[in-house]
Amino acid sequence: MLSRKFDEIQHLATRYIWWQSAEQTMSWPERLIAQIMDIGDYADVQVLVHAVGDQVLRDVLTNAQAGNFSPRSWHYWHYRLGVVKAGEEMPALPKRKCLPSDYDPYF
Repeated sequence: MLSRKFDEIQHLATRYIWWQSAEQTMSWPERLIAQIMDIGDYADVQVLVHAVGDQVLRDVLTNAQAGNFSPRSWHYWHYRLGVVKAGEEMPALPKRKCLPSDYDPYF
Protein backbone atom coordinates (compact mmCIF):
# COMPACT_ATOMS: atom_id res chain seq x y z
CA MET A 1 0.00 0.00 0.00
CA LEU A 2 2.77 2.47 0.90
CA SER A 3 4.65 1.81 -2.32
CA ARG A 4 1.53 2.84 -4.27
CA LYS A 5 1.39 6.06 -2.27
CA PHE A 6 5.05 6.70 -3.02
CA ASP A 7 4.39 6.14 -6.73
CA GLU A 8 2.05 9.14 -6.61
CA ILE A 9 4.90 11.45 -5.60
CA GLN A 10 7.65 9.99 -7.81
CA HIS A 11 7.17 12.72 -10.41
CA LEU A 12 8.34 15.22 -7.75
CA ALA A 13 11.61 13.39 -7.11
CA THR A 14 13.82 15.19 -9.64
CA ARG A 15 12.36 18.58 -8.72
CA TYR A 16 13.25 18.30 -5.05
CA ILE A 17 16.25 15.95 -5.09
CA TRP A 18 17.79 17.13 -8.33
CA TRP A 19 21.27 15.73 -7.70
CA GLN A 20 20.23 12.10 -8.24
CA SER A 21 17.90 10.11 -10.41
CA ALA A 22 14.25 9.62 -9.49
CA GLU A 23 14.91 5.91 -9.09
CA GLN A 24 17.67 6.56 -6.55
CA THR A 25 15.49 9.04 -4.70
CA MET A 26 12.57 6.63 -4.52
CA SER A 27 14.77 4.01 -2.88
CA TRP A 28 14.54 6.29 0.20
CA PRO A 29 11.15 8.02 -0.18
CA GLU A 30 11.24 9.45 3.34
CA ARG A 31 14.05 11.78 2.23
CA LEU A 32 11.92 13.06 -0.64
CA ILE A 33 8.94 13.53 1.67
CA ALA A 34 11.06 15.52 4.14
CA GLN A 35 12.45 17.67 1.32
CA ILE A 36 8.96 18.49 0.02
CA MET A 37 7.78 19.21 3.56
CA ASP A 38 10.71 21.60 3.98
CA ILE A 39 10.90 23.47 0.67
CA GLY A 40 7.85 22.37 -1.32
CA ASP A 41 5.49 24.86 -2.90
CA TYR A 42 1.83 24.85 -1.88
CA ALA A 43 0.64 22.72 -4.80
CA ASP A 44 3.32 20.06 -4.31
CA VAL A 45 2.69 19.91 -0.56
CA GLN A 46 -1.01 19.35 -1.28
CA VAL A 47 -0.13 16.49 -3.65
CA LEU A 48 2.14 15.03 -0.95
CA VAL A 49 -0.46 15.29 1.83
CA HIS A 50 -3.11 13.70 -0.36
CA ALA A 51 -0.80 10.92 -1.55
CA VAL A 52 0.75 9.77 1.72
CA GLY A 53 -1.48 11.09 4.49
CA ASP A 54 -0.76 12.70 7.83
CA GLN A 55 0.53 9.57 9.58
CA VAL A 56 3.37 9.10 7.09
CA LEU A 57 4.20 12.80 7.44
CA ARG A 58 4.27 12.42 11.24
CA ASP A 59 6.59 9.42 10.93
CA VAL A 60 8.95 11.35 8.65
CA LEU A 61 8.91 14.33 11.01
CA THR A 62 9.53 12.34 14.17
CA ASN A 63 12.36 10.36 12.51
CA ALA A 64 13.96 13.34 10.75
CA GLN A 65 17.69 13.54 10.36
CA ALA A 66 19.82 16.61 10.97
CA GLY A 67 19.44 19.07 8.12
CA ASN A 68 16.11 17.77 6.82
CA PHE A 69 14.08 20.73 8.09
CA SER A 70 14.58 24.45 8.54
CA PRO A 71 13.44 25.82 11.90
CA ARG A 72 10.40 27.39 10.21
CA SER A 73 9.28 24.13 8.57
CA TRP A 74 10.05 22.17 11.74
CA HIS A 75 7.69 24.34 13.77
CA TYR A 76 5.00 24.50 11.09
CA TRP A 77 4.77 20.75 10.61
CA HIS A 78 4.79 19.96 14.33
CA TYR A 79 1.76 22.22 14.78
CA ARG A 80 0.08 21.30 11.49
CA LEU A 81 0.25 17.55 12.25
CA GLY A 82 -0.70 17.92 15.91
CA VAL A 83 2.61 16.52 17.15
CA VAL A 84 2.91 19.59 19.41
CA LYS A 85 -0.06 21.48 20.79
CA ALA A 86 -0.13 25.19 21.62
CA GLY A 87 1.74 25.79 24.86
CA GLU A 88 3.78 22.59 24.65
CA GLU A 89 7.52 22.65 24.23
CA MET A 90 8.78 22.23 20.69
CA PRO A 91 11.29 19.39 20.27
CA ALA A 92 14.74 20.55 19.23
CA LEU A 93 15.77 20.19 15.62
CA PRO A 94 17.88 17.08 15.07
CA LYS A 95 21.60 17.84 15.22
CA ARG A 96 24.61 16.12 13.79
CA LYS A 97 26.68 14.41 16.41
CA CYS A 98 30.35 15.30 16.35
CA LEU A 99 33.03 13.29 18.03
CA PRO A 100 34.94 14.96 20.85
CA SER A 101 38.21 16.59 19.81
CA ASP A 102 40.18 14.14 21.94
CA TYR A 103 38.57 11.06 20.35
CA ASP A 104 41.11 8.46 19.27
CA PRO A 105 39.64 5.45 17.45
CA TYR A 106 42.85 3.48 17.98
CA PHE A 107 43.08 3.86 21.72
